Amino acid sequence: MLGPGRYLLGVAELVLLAGSAWLGATALRSALLPRFAGAPAHLATLVLALALLIWTAELLGTVSLLKPLPYLLAMACAGLALRLGLAKRSAASPAGGVVVSTATGPAGGVPGPSLVALIAFVIAAIALLHFAWDAKPQLSTGMTGFDSTWYHGPFAAGFFQSGNTWDLHFIAPQFLAWFYPANGEIFHAAGMLAFGRDVLSPLLNVGWFAGCLLACWCIGRPYRVAPWSLALGAVALSVPALSDQAGEARNDIVGIFFLLAAVAVALEAWGRRGRGDLVPPVREESAHCGVGGQLGPVLCVGLAAGIAAGTKLNFLLPAAVLVVGLVAIAPPGSRWRVLVASGLAALAGGGYWYLRNLLHTGNPLPWFDSLGPISLPAPDQALGGREAHSVAGYLFDGPVWSDWFLPGLHDGLWLLWPLLGAAALAGLVLALLPARGSFSTRDDQKEPRDGEVGGAGRDPVLVLTGLVGLATALAWLLAPTSASGPDGVPRGFESGLRYLAPALVLGLALLPTVPLLRDRLARLARFSGLRSHFVPHSGKNYDLKGRGWGIAAVVALVGLAALAGYPLQRHYLQGRYADPSFTTPGLNAAFAWARDVSGTRIAATSTRQYPLFSTDLSNRVEFVGAERPHGGFEAPSTCRAYRRLLNEGDYDYVVASRDRIEAGKPPFPPQASWTEGPGAEAVLRKAPTVVFELRGDLDPKSCPS
Repeated sequence: MLGPGRYLLGVAELVLLAGSAWLGATALRSALLPRFAGAPAHLATLVLALALLIWTAELLGTVSLLKPLPYLLAMACAGLALRLGLAKRSAASPAGGVVVSTATGPAGGVPGPSLVALIAFVIAAIALLHFAWDAKPQLSTGMTGFDSTWYHGPFAAGFFQSGNTWDLHFIAPQFLAWFYPANGEIFHAAGMLAFGRDVLSPLLNVGWFAGCLLACWCIGRPYRVAPWSLALGAVALSVPALSDQAGEARNDIVGIFFLLAAVAVALEAWGRRGRGDLVPPVREESAHCGVGGQLGPVLCVGLAAGIAAGTKLNFLLPAAVLVVGLVAIAPPGSRWRVLVASGLAALAGGGYWYLRNLLHTGNPLPWFDSLGPISLPAPDQALGGREAHSVAGYLFDGPVWSDWFLPGLHDGLWLLWPLLGAAALAGLVLALLPARGSFSTRDDQKEPRDGEVGGAGRDPVLVLTGLVGLATALAWLLAPTSASGPDGVPRGFESGLRYLAPALVLGLALLPTVPLLRDRLARLARFSGLRSHFVPHSGKNYDLKGRGWGIAAVVALVGLAALAGYPLQRHYLQGRYADPSFTTPGLNAAFAWARDVSGTRIAATSTRQYPLFSTDLSNRVEFVGAERPHGGFEAPSTCRAYRRLLNEGDYDYVVASRDRIEAGKPPFPPQASWTEGPGAEAVLRKAPTVVFELRGDLDPKSCPS
């Protein structure tokens, strides 16, 4: 448990980190997206602030300096440099850096919340509260999810302990997981740097969930259907397939946020608008708003897509489709500029981890050892873990559908999964279709009628977002772990539905924006006397007044969160892995033992390792394995090799364990007998786990036969 002084120090560090990032991101957003206002402006600023936190951590982590003081100083310098540098540029501009929104509602005034919006907010609030409630058990027990204790937690703790993000952090040799991109784990490491504990980790995904809701609102906003997009997005985010994100370090929800944010920024920048949503540019020469007319939105969209791809592998394909799609819909004369801008921004967002893989192995994607006839460097070892199978491989397998897929869809996407799936697919497919209307696609030829927000013809950016959603679904369909398990027994299908969830959320958020529906929804709002969007300000004075209230609200929220956080962290740390019951009896006992062991080196043979890091995250935990060429890492297959690795590691303890108890197998793994002997004393023995204290080197020559 943290005392008041240490806790307040952690709060202060977080406030300084977040404040510095927001300060720099606000200036950067004003320079890149001067026409943005309200929710889209806040969303874009949030993306840029998070990018600054990631970039600074990666820069320091490359030279093993990701420590509290260097991180604070670097973030403060970055934020102030951007603020001061871009402020001078804005002051020198003709508009003086002031963006004035002249947007008005259908009645010509500044509209307030509508009944439709209030209903949508209630639905979103219920979804957020439900997700937060699902995180409640982890606040009493610690994170218990398999992936959290296998690689998310160890990666973050490894960054925190070593200050290094560039080296490969070897864990259990399954799926070559040490090559996974780790943008999401950066934020867990930042919380650990602030408090010296993982007290923020069970709460972070609640924040990402709220960010997804904001992005859903912004997706519908350019078409005046923001409440509908928010409500449908909230429903999609609440499916059981995403419930295991709550209270855990899983990063699917992180990738979903950045993908939704990329789509929302693209639609706000270039999507077709109704008259009430049109915000004129600051300078007349910026009046052309198409892709290629301004590179600021291109940079932001590419950056958000790249961060998503740098979070989880299944976002690589939709990110690539979005970046290439921006080039395809740009005017011919600006396509090279758009390609360079969006490509470099995407690389800046997620390329760090793939560059690390390239320099360590000679291959940015070491899971693939060939590209057609071209051989690529890659570790020469089996992937391990569950047998890999994709959903596509079982598409026409009737027994698999009846025994696994249909029950999995029912449990993972609710009883109404056919309706949700059909609605999401409709949103993605209908976005590709042209609008049918009596007025031209060119705004200067004919104005849309009241309640209409588009015209005849395709909306290129809306088409692109539909393709991005379909690419996301295709990535799930082809993913080798989407139906993992023995042949004909895809036990991993239901868990793998989280790879489909991004397409589901995006499809439902896009559904109200499609040409077939958006005008009807706008007319429904008009005829019922309801308004469906907000405009945050109508002039400079209002903006300054609103900004003051906003700052006061943020300060109040931070203060309340800090007050509530103190007893919460005490409760969390008191119960964290004190009485675990989420794995085998032996590992549960080992995890409870390790919470009070500090500052030691622990060798482990189990896949789950995170609870062994101790409550204060001071134990150095390593899987017993040997490095192989091209970034390979394998467990030793003989006692002699195993003992040599233990001696080289200078470990204090060994946790020799199986991951599960299997019928017909010995109760303890062979590593338990390999460790026994002079120099090793068993301090805990409970099937399938033995914990040894090492008091000297183990003689490889005296291995049991």
